[in-house]
Amino acid sequence: MADFPIHSFEDCLKMAGARKHILLGNGFSIALKPDIFSYGSLYGKADFSTVPHAAEVFEALETQDFEAVIRLLVDMVKVLKCYKASSPELVAQIEVDAATIKTILAEAIARNHPDRPYDITNAQYAACRAFLFNFGHIYTLNYDVLLYWALMHDEVDELRIRCDDGFRHPEGNEDAPYVSWQDSNSPTVHFLHGALHIFDAGHEITKYTWSKTDIPIVEQVRSALDEEKYPLFVAEGHSHDKLDKIMHSAYLHKALRSFSSISGSLFIFGHSFDDNDDHVLKKIPEGKVTDLFVGLYGDPNSDNNKRIIAKAFSFVDFRAETGRRNKLKIHFFDVGTAKVWG
Repeated sequence: MADFPIHSFEDCLKMAGARKHILLGNGFSIALKPDIFSYGSLYGKADFSTVPHAAEVFEALETQDFEAVIRLLVDMVKVLKCYKASSPELVAQIEVDAATIKTILAEAIARNHPDRPYDITNAQYAACRAFLFNFGHIYTLNYDVLLYWALMHDEVDELRIRCDDGFRHPEGNEDAPYVSWQDSNSPTVHFLHGALHIFDAGHEITKYTWSKTDIPIVEQVRSALDEEKYPLFVAEGHSHDKLDKIMHSAYLHKALRSFSSISGSLFIFGHSFDDNDDHVLKKIPEGKVTDLFVGLYGDPNSDNNKRIIAKAFSFVDFRAETGRRNKLKIHFFDVGTAKVWG
């Protein structure tokens, strides 16, 4: 048994103090739509017709984790290049396959995403907004638009959630059918790995909205994919590759800098502490957060939770070993008590 308490979410809120922020993982979306947002469900609905052998790779690895397969293919390219007898054509094909699988992931999420905000009930939105209201800055690693929908669905309550994502009407082009990211703003909502509704247009970062077109966002995204326009997505298999993509995007880089600079308390909900997100997670022990509240799903003694717990405590060790003045305290809560979607 765990030798530390597993608190309720409400108790953790009382312990956390005034400055509270949250990092959302895929568990936030799975809690509402497990039939859509788990890797298993996405795999089952993915279209591998353009790379039929890619499905065989998933089967050979006995996984449905897209990032795990992408990571393997990237590593294969590195290894094969070390062998003079390797076929350049094969290496090139593997590189193409890795990129294509990232596209397939984006398409699977978009094609199977709920069509309209009203596919979610007002009661579910109210519960989610009550949850989000507790936090000053909201960071998410998810690609879907559930968070965006919840923040915009303000008719279900009287909560004033700080939900500035930094996007505004394009300067000098206020009638454009989108909004664009303005670097001068100080957002409180950050899509650390991009999202379905955010696109890199080269000269600007744009976001699709319903209010500018009266066309549902997911429908706009699907139309863009049909035109081979792809959202800003960080789905690389390795943490260092994800960081490289983030560093080459002003929008993503600013979001990560914001995460690095927060102080006070940080809650983590729905994230498995996988190593492929270390470029984000390592900012916690390196930063100024004093209290880390980690959500656990299910049995604290499960293998997955044991790994999460060990990694969280390693953050405490890092602070101590590097001689930092600000100590880090770790607390754990049962994610079921948060009732994020009611």
